[in-house]
Parts: sequence; C-alpha cells; structure tokens
Amino acid sequence: MAYAEDAGGGGACPGCVALPEIARRAEEARRAEGQQVQLSLPTIHCAACISGVERGLMQMPGVNDVRVNLTRKRATVHVADGIDPDALVRHLGRLGFEAMPLDGATLSAGENDRAARDLLMRLGVSGFAMMNVMLLSVAVWSGATDATRDLFHWLSAAIAIPTVLFAGQPFFRSAAAALGARRLNMDVPISLAILLATGVSLSETILSGKHAYFDAAISLTFFLLAGRFLDQKMRGTARSAAAELAALEAPLALRIGGEGTETVRLEEVAVGDLLLVRPGAKVPVDGVVTQGTSELDRAFLTGETDPVAVGEGETLRAGEVNLTGPLTMRATAVGEDTLLHGLADLVAVAEEAKSRYNSIANRASRIYSPLVHIMALAGFVTWMSATGDFRTSMMIAVSLLIITCPCALGLAVPAVSTVASGKLFRLGMLVKHGTALERLSEVSHVVFDKTGTLTLGRPALVGPDGLPRETLALAAALAAGSDHPRSRAIAAAAELRDLPKVRVTDIRETPGYGVEGLWQGRRVRLGRAAWVGAEGSGTVLSVEGEAPVALEFEDVLRPGAAKLVAALKAKGVPVTLLSGDAEAPVRALADELGIEDWQAAMLPGEKAEAIDGLTAGGARVLMVGDGLNDVGALAAAHVSIAPASALEATRVAADMVLVAGDLGNVAEAMRIARVAQRRIKENFAAAALYNVVCVPIAFMGFASPLAAAIAMSTSSIVVSVNALRTR
Repeated sequence: MAYAEDAGGGGACPGCVALPEIARRAEEARRAEGQQVQLSLPTIHCAACISGVERGLMQMPGVNDVRVNLTRKRATVHVADGIDPDALVRHLGRLGFEAMPLDGATLSAGENDRAARDLLMRLGVSGFAMMNVMLLSVAVWSGATDATRDLFHWLSAAIAIPTVLFAGQPFFRSAAAALGARRLNMDVPISLAILLATGVSLSETILSGKHAYFDAAISLTFFLLAGRFLDQKMRGTARSAAAELAALEAPLALRIGGEGTETVRLEEVAVGDLLLVRPGAKVPVDGVVTQGTSELDRAFLTGETDPVAVGEGETLRAGEVNLTGPLTMRATAVGEDTLLHGLADLVAVAEEAKSRYNSIANRASRIYSPLVHIMALAGFVTWMSATGDFRTSMMIAVSLLIITCPCALGLAVPAVSTVASGKLFRLGMLVKHGTALERLSEVSHVVFDKTGTLTLGRPALVGPDGLPRETLALAAALAAGSDHPRSRAIAAAAELRDLPKVRVTDIRETPGYGVEGLWQGRRVRLGRAAWVGAEGSGTVLSVEGEAPVALEFEDVLRPGAAKLVAALKAKGVPVTLLSGDAEAPVRALADELGIEDWQAAMLPGEKAEAIDGLTAGGARVLMVGDGLNDVGALAAAHVSIAPASALEATRVAADMVLVAGDLGNVAEAMRIARVAQRRIKENFAAAALYNVVCVPIAFMGFASPLAAAIAMSTSSIVVSVNALRTR
C-alpha cells in the first residue's frame, strides 16, 4: 500500500517511481538529515545521565536523533537545518546537564587525517614484513650455509625490497623534494640509510655473501615510521582562522531598491546601498542605521556582556547579530574594507609569524642532518684510503648511516608529546598544534579575556530566592515573550523553582527597551528602567499601581578562574586582563580576582597590539580568550587557549581547546608542558650519548649494519620508555 501511495497510485512498484519524484525524495532526505552537532557533556557519569540527555533532546522540535557516548562524554545530535546549537546547550542546562558545543572537525582531526591513516598502513606493512624477515634470519644466524643460506637471503629480499619501496615512500618523497630544492633535511640521511642497507644486502645476496641486512633495513623503516606516525597524530587542524573569520560573513544581503527589497550576494553590495537587517540576522557589511531601533549582540566582536541598543545614526559592523527589531542601514564599508576583513588580515599575519616558530627537533635537525652525511662519507673515504676495499668501505659507511640515523631524534618529541597530550585530554584539554606544548612550557606572562573566558559569558539573575515568588513568576511570564539574554536568565531562574501559574496577555516587545503585557487588568512591563518609569539604568519589573522592582544580574565566574589566577600569582607569573567590555564590570571582576593589570573597552586590533607590546618586551605570552575580538590576540600570542564554548573561528585560531569547563586545568597544563620539555631534553641527551659511544665503534669497523640496526632500535626503545615517564 505504501508503495502504491508513494508512486501516486495504481499499484506501481518502487522501481517505477519517476525521476522527478526520486529527486524530490532525495531533497527531502537531505533536508531531514540536516546537520550534525557535537556536544561535550563533562558532568555525565552513568546510564541515567545518558537516558536523561537523549530523552531531553529528543523532546526538542527539529532534533532527529541523539547518541551519547559515556566514555568520551560526548553527544552527537542530528538536527534539522537552522537549529542553533546554543539552543541545545540551553535546553540541557535547564535539565541540569552542563553542555558545550564542540568543533567536530578539530576533535575528529586525528581520526579523519588521511596522512595519519596512510602512515599507519605503511607502519603495519613494515612491521609484518620485519617479523617475517627476522624469522628467516634466525636460520642464517643459526649456521645455515651455502645454498640454504642463499635461499633464505633471496626469500628475505623478496619480502624486504617491495616493503622498503612501499613503506619508505614518505621519507623518499620528502628527501627528493629537499634535494630538488638544493637543501638537506632529516629524511635525506634516513632515505640513504634505508636504500644503502637494502642495496648492500641485495649485492651480498647476488654474490652469495655470508651476511645480508634486509632485517636491518626493514627495522629501520619500521621505527622511523612509528616516530612519523606519532608526530602526525600531534598535528591539529590545517584550517586557517582567517578563513574561518571570512565564513562569519553573511553570504547574502537584503538590498532596498526602487522596486522593493531584493536578495543580493554580498559582493554585489556597494557603498551607499540601503540594506534591511531583519531580527536574528547578521549585519552583512559596515554601515550606519538610517531607520529603526533594535539591540545588537556584539559579544563575539567586542566582548560586551549585554546587548547594545542602537538607533538612527548608530554604527553597525559586519558580523554583529541583530536581536530584536528590523533595521535599515546605509553601507559605509564593504568587502575588504570592513572591520571583519581587517581582523582576518590581522590574524593571517599573526599566523604566518607563528608558523616560523622552530621546535627543538627542527633546530637539532639543522645540525644533525649534514653531520650524519659527513661522518658516513668520512668513514668511507678513510677505509677506502687505508684498505682499497670498496666492499668493506661501503659496509662501514652503511653502518655509520644506520647507527647515526635520527630515529631516536625523530621519536624524542612525538613520543613525549603524545603521552603529554593524552594526559591533558583526560584533564579536558585538547592539544591542536604540534609545538603548542613546547611553547606553553616557555610562558612567562598570561593574558585573559573577560566575557566567556574568566566568566561564562551569560547573565544570571542575582538573588532569585530573595524575590517574592509571585514577582519572579510574573517576570518569567513576561520574559517568555523575548529572546533577550536577560529574559533567558530570568526564565532559567524561574524553571528551577516551584512557582505559581501567572497568565499575562497581550504581550508585546519594544525593540531595545523591553516587554509589556496585561496581568489582572493592569499594565506590566519588564525592561529598561527609564522605559518602565523607574530611576536607574538596570532591568526593572513594573506593575501598574505598585512600586517597581529592580532585577540585578551578574556574569557568572567560570569554574576554576579564581584558582587559576591565584596559582599564577603564587608562581610569580604576571597576569593581565584585556576586555572589550565596559569599564565598570571589568574593574569589578579584576578586583574580585585580584588582577591589578587590566584594560577595558578594547577593540580587536588593540588587543593584538597589546600582545605584540608584551612580546616586544621579552614576554612569552599565553592568551586565553573566546570571542571574535580575541582571535587576533590568540594568533599573535606565543601560545593560546580557547574554551570549547568559543566561536569556531576562535577555536581554530587557538593552539589548545579547553573542553572541560574548569579553567583551573590551565595551571596543570602548564606544569605538564614543563615536565614534557624536561623529558624531551633528556631524550636528546640520551640520543647524543648514544652517538658519542656508538659512532666511534662503527667508524672503526666493529659494528656491522645489523649490529648498527640493533643499536639504533635500542636507542629508540630507551627514548620511548623515557617518554612514558611524562605520565
């Protein structure tokens, strides 16, 4: 019956559905699938939590499916297009579950990285081949001679040669590129060692020699791939924060012309055009209000806690969100001239400067790579001059290349970084950049944003238990007619209490002022003090015939913020607060946390300039911020951290993401980073000592390529075991 009905009657089979109908269904399926939202749930701990989250979210309109992973404390929510992830977070908050949106691309970077999967595949192939060749070598080591020994050598060659050519490609490609650019990198000696060990072994096999070193060539390849894979796992997303900023622009605009309003692409908007910005929409370009009043959400751009009322003559910036009433604006700056594009340019310059930072391993490789070649060449020339035996001289050169191969050096950093980043992840911090831990260990000055960083960035009603129950219920009934942040705070406070039912009719919202309605035949208002006829400048509830009631709000301090600031000050680390918020709330927060150095009402460029000034004075700055106005400062800082609740462009610009809500974990991250750097330096010292001992032995001809490979493998194991001490 369903088939006949779907096909339009007549008992048609599903295969007979017309192409337009198939296309329609495909489009409906695409729309139904919508988008996937990743939420972090740091407080869930049992099966009841899973059930509560899944049932609670499925009750929301537009939510198609919910899956909660208790181990990873994460929920994957499939929602229809247009559903705001913040609405899911607010709904879970009302249910008693702390939640925050996650950057899915960042969290899944390790799983989806094609390069990492490719290295893992090659690592597996080389490991399997290494075990088989070693089994064949046992027979040779046990005393096999003549034809039997040659057979095992040829079998080893049949396994080793294709394995080396396949598994060693990452090193060969990198070395070829370096040589093509007339420079050396660490992959040049690595490739030479692998190819020479394989080539000498094949030569020995053809000449029926006693020794072949295919096991050494494959072991070398395996350990080097292990180091490269660990390094790849440490890499974060490759997306540019500047590109993410460009994505914040509204792709379309509503242009007002002689024939009405038309939808145009952003690039078609010119200076002087009249544009309509509807409630809930982003401001497409910079401009000035010519008609209408409303409130703007500038939190991500300036860090201001409260929405800002605007009217005729007020300035608008691209990326700001219009909250309440429709606005007509005249464009004054478009394209690359907008403040948003200027911020993107600022970030791009800062990112380029940060990319030039050299890790310890890179600095060591500049000296190490040419030194390896010099030693191998010196060994070959010395023995060739002394004996005239090409075969022996080549064996010495190969042994030197293998024994000095930078396998331990290649493992020194990624092995420690992987252990340290795993420990940090268990603390709720995600390391995105390969050198973030190294830079974090060097921090000498910490700079914080205010709204959304030291605080949670959302207002909370102060002392709701002290208000009469009927007053709070009436305020909540009026607040239900508005999406203003303070209205949501009132509704959230009311939902947690058993309040009497209050019925308010004829509810109307006046953009930029407040909400009013009728209750028991009397006019009631909730909004700005002047609008409801009261003194002051806060939010007031007014009932006709009664004294107005002032409602106070505060920005809630983020958990661990006070602990972190106190810990930094105890260690003598200077702390600075840079905020785009107004002076009064910034001063109050600074006094509460004991921060003497603070600045308020800062523009995005001014924050980045302040970071540059500290850097010029010799400071290694850690910037912790969440807003769009922090992106330039995050990119300019020596190392940066953003909460998972931050804007996506901010999370992309940051080197680390604070997944858990506790800001106090930043102090522990700094300690772990310093411990990790000590382990890395210990690994480099162990690698240097290994070379001091082993190189002379190989140079004097006392180490065959096989013995060199065993020594090299032992040094790699020592480095890996030492890395585990980071735990």
